[in-house]
Amino acid sequence: MLPFRKILFPVDYSEPCKAIVPYVQEMRDHFESELGLIHAYGPEALAYSPLPITDPQLPEEARALAEERLAEFARANFPGLHVELYSGIGEPGAIIHDVVKHQGADLVMLPTHGRSPLRRFLLGSVTAKVLHDLTVPVWTGHPLRLPYKSILAAVDSSDEAETVIRAAAAFAESYKAELSLAYVMEMPPVSMETAFGPYRDDFMAAADARLVELKKKAGVKAPHTVLDGPVADAIRDEALRAGAGLIVTGRGEVYGTFSRLWSHLYPIVRHAPCPVLSI
Repeated sequence: MLPFRKILFPVDYSEPCKAIVPYVQEMRDHFESELGLIHAYGPEALAYSPLPITDPQLPEEARALAEERLAEFARANFPGLHVELYSGIGEPGAIIHDVVKHQGADLVMLPTHGRSPLRRFLLGSVTAKVLHDLTVPVWTGHPLRLPYKSILAAVDSSDEAETVIRAAAAFAESYKAELSLAYVMEMPPVSMETAFGPYRDDFMAAADARLVELKKKAGVKAPHTVLDGPVADAIRDEALRAGAGLIVTGRGEVYGTFSRLWSHLYPIVRHAPCPVLSI
């Protein structure tokens, strides 16, 4: 996964988008990556053209205006850098997917909705589609602090857990950051027929043994903890306790399976007190 050779930064000119520019710049500088900016525009872009709506040159004029606006953004926010520019008309998630597929990218970086309490209840449709459709790592977040000094790897019982641990360890090594691991065990709900309470300690011990085995296979020496509770809340609380600057987790697609963390990925991103790198 590392180093990231090419980073793709979707641009929509919103304040959250502008706010993560320093993160994109830092990541590009750290890995000496190529950088591409992409903007997807819709029919509303035609309104910025002085041409009449019936003019056959209108679509080309709209495209040129969109490209110039993106170029201006690149010059203002990444001065002196060679930046690849991509633009297209259509649904943003589909445009991003198409560029990744045909132009290549090792990492896509995009914001969530910001830092307000409302962010916990929102996940942009573009972000959701990118997380669902892409197979390359995706960085999602909001401004917090740089550089990354503490990395939290959040894993579950899926086959990709070892991959997540290796990726988090490599990222932590690259930044000389502290690494810790968290395994979240969400107990099944207690019903009238079955009570899982008496088996909780056994489940926790099995999860702990699983983490020890995974660390040994990955050649990683880092503290770990087994958490019990709602996944997104438990990861948020552990990230706060550890002072994590980045959470690394899986998306359930490396092995073509749907892991338990995949079903909780959107809440993890929404609740996270720091950026999330999903691989």
